[in-house]
Amino acid sequence: MSADVWTVKRILTWTTGYLERKGDEHPRLSAEWLLCNATGLTRVELYVNFDKPLSPDELDLMREGVRRRGAGEPLQYVTGEMPFRHIVLRCDKGVLIPRPETEVLVDAALEALDARGDEAPLALEIGTGTGCIALSLASEREGVRVIATDLSPYAVRLATRNRDALDLAGVVDVVECDLASGVPEALMGRFDLLVSNPPYIPSEVLAYDVPAEVKDYEPGLALDGGDDGLDVFRRILELAPHALTAGGALCVELFEDNVGDAAELVREQPGWSFVEVREDLTHRPRVLVAVRA
Repeated sequence: MSADVWTVKRILTWTTGYLERKGDEHPRLSAEWLLCNATGLTRVELYVNFDKPLSPDELDLMREGVRRRGAGEPLQYVTGEMPFRHIVLRCDKGVLIPRPETEVLVDAALEALDARGDEAPLALEIGTGTGCIALSLASEREGVRVIATDLSPYAVRLATRNRDALDLAGVVDVVECDLASGVPEALMGRFDLLVSNPPYIPSEVLAYDVPAEVKDYEPGLALDGGDDGLDVFRRILELAPHALTAGGALCVELFEDNVGDAAELVREQPGWSFVEVREDLTHRPRVLVAVRA
């Protein structure tokens, strides 16, 4: 960029063209996000401040953001924020970026809680990451309490920060542990809902078919589900009957090519009265919902 005055309009136009040449699928949107992050303006405010010149500090932030995005780093890591349903989350390297498909999982979990009709339901999340699922449940349904777990200390710290920013301490407990290995005695049979977005991509698919922007930046721990993508799901299915109350629900997001196999595993296990697979926003099979008898 030259030493000339860089206005909002000029840098937005330049960044869009640059990111398009770098292969960004949504260069204009990326440019807007980066500029909002650098200036503190909303996307609407950008368009009513086209002639506003950027300060030297804003230009430095913008240059660094454009450099990182142009190198292929996910936009959510560059800006450090991610909107999800009705909340905005801090999103840092080392934790899976929330995706629109997971909003469908939250819908299924909320429906399951509503069907129970309890005034103060208790939910358990395995693999909370940013906390997007647990925090959405707690913020969208009064009375819900969630215990959100993750085996990554970094994810636990990030989810706790997001919880505190949303003033949901006391409603969502964030705990570092690997509950996929078993439920502590004190928690057995207590939960009305068990929800998870576990690692579910088959190892071979992750190695050869997943875009570099995902596999090169997002944590493999949150992506790789083993040979068939169901390694962690099998562990969740083992503990579900011990964790859930009678009539409690299991809601899990899985890979489109293995969610049907996961549903069959549930049907083979005694004690389930209802099992179904739901489609995501692109009409791909994605979310498994099962209810205890």
